Amino acid sequence: MSKKIPLRKCVATGEMYPKKEMIRVVRSKEGDVSVDLTGKKSGRGAYVSKTEKAVELAKKRKVLDGLLETEIPDSIYDELLKVIRREQLK
Repeated sequence: MSKKIPLRKCVATGEMYPKKEMIRVVRSKEGDVSVDLTGKKSGRGAYVSKTEKAVELAKKRKVLDGLLETEIPDSIYDELLKVIRREQLK
């Protein structure tokens, strides 16, 4: 029997992808927002697909702000784009 792959929905595009193909943005109880590359940090998380288009869309629509109930600084989007670009180089 094949192992079930956990799917997550991209907050920007609404498409479902395997968890490993997504980047999680998490807001801790203290209200700190960070990019969670392990997918294991505690707090409220939202997933974005690993495409620059999805990150730009999320930023433009302020999707993460609504879901994580806090203002998302531009530095978080910059970090997401950096991670995506780094992975594309591999």
